Amino acid sequence: MYYKFSGFSQKLTGSGLASVYSPQGLRPGVPAEAPAMVFATPTKLVSEAGPALEYLGANRVPDLQRLFQISDGAPVHLKRGVSDRLLYRTTMALTVGGALYCLVALYIAANPSKK
Repeated sequence: MYYKFSGFSQKLTGSGLASVYSPQGLRPGVPAEAPAMVFATPTKLVSEAGPALEYLGANRVPDLQRLFQISDGAPVHLKRGVSDRLLYRTTMALTVGGALYCLVALYIAANPSKK
């Protein structure tokens, strides 16, 4: 016995050999014309944009690559100096503080006061 997915009942149903080898969702041939554009505004090429892209500024990627590839023993997340150290230490302090707060809350929940 052959089975085919029924679009009506959304289940597999028994079917004959001829209907199994001609799937219901496929149509022969190629559409005659391309579908219509659905964008609200036409897209612009970069060359047509003109001075709108001047806000990007200079490309700093090569400078940052040189900075990060220096082998000075510092981890990559601390290579840019004081600001990186400040962010790293703040993140670690918040992480440790949050973990301690969770442990205190768990201890308080596990040992309720006996009033």
